[in-house]
Amino acid sequence: MSRKKLSKTSRRNSRNSGGIFDVPAKQERVAELEAEIAKPDFWNRGDQAQELLKERTRLQKIVEDCTGAKQQLEDLQVLIELGEEGEDEETLVEVNGLLPDLQKQIGQMEFARMLSGDHDANNATLSINAGAGGTEAQDWADMLLRMYVRYCERKGFKIEFTEYQPADEAGIKSATITVEGEYAYGYLRSESGIHRLVRISPFDANAKRHTSFCSVFVFPELDDSIEIEVEDKDIKVDTYRASGAGGQHINKTDSAIRITHLPTGIVVSCQNQRSQHNNKATAMKQLKARLYEMEMRKKEEEAAAFSEDKKEIGWGSQIRSYVLHPYRLVKDHRTAYETGNTDAVLDGDIDDFIEAYLLKGK
Repeated sequence: MSRKKLSKTSRRNSRNSGGIFDVPAKQERVAELEAEIAKPDFWNRGDQAQELLKERTRLQKIVEDCTGAKQQLEDLQVLIELGEEGEDEETLVEVNGLLPDLQKQIGQMEFARMLSGDHDANNATLSINAGAGGTEAQDWADMLLRMYVRYCERKGFKIEFTEYQPADEAGIKSATITVEGEYAYGYLRSESGIHRLVRISPFDANAKRHTSFCSVFVFPELDDSIEIEVEDKDIKVDTYRASGAGGQHINKTDSAIRITHLPTGIVVSCQNQRSQHNNKATAMKQLKARLYEMEMRKKEEEAAAFSEDKKEIGWGSQIRSYVLHPYRLVKDHRTAYETGNTDAVLDGDIDDFIEAYLLKGK
């Protein structure tokens, strides 16, 4: 199917990572990056140079946060000892005033620890596909798309549409967005799966209750240290005219690309560039990322929980239910976390669901 190859640098970093709070290893890696950045030809490396700069910034922040928290803790311990020895109530009151900030900082660092997977720090690609049910499911797909766009805006992530297929009456058949931002994949990977909506249909003249399903698939952007080789005989490439909602999401072109990976059935599309060559390059990048992710999931015996190809978009397979009638509730079936504030959730406020998933995973 495909062949995976990790560079020596990647293997070394994997062995030495030691978790997100392994400060000595992080400091060692920062020193390596500083030496690399200082080389005369560094700025001629294009995208690779940018990735190394991002890695340095990310690691420096981890080191600074850890050393800063450690220093604050040591300072508070000294203040406590002085206050107790001198029976100084004012000092102890000062300590109590400083503790909440330190606890908050440590809490944020603990959450960051949950984002220490191999690709959690990477950018992400998120795809949405409407399930069976015609207009109902297609409108639900559009609602989910809006929810994730709003979530990304809240997080300060940059998004770009690479594929957008509007439905005939309302909603969308499918859409794919790339999400650029720190730990984009780490946050969004919890959203992979089937999402179920229960509501009174706005498209039903009899105002009956309908249940709709959509699949969401999230996979990481791969860096240059990981290579996936795909043979030409294993792919089918189709071209088609791009379409969009009045140009709202994408540029109309005649060079959209759809690639089907024949051994696995994975399909990826890109239509946001005017150049057919650029669209194909983007689609191939997405295909390789999905193949790599599929192999990793298989090794972890978790492929069935993450690959949309392994699940029917229907009853019994949903990871989350959004009920708008006869009551209002959003519940994640993996963590049992739930909330009645459905409007906020559909407006992108899904942080609590993501945190519950990450906490359960750790």
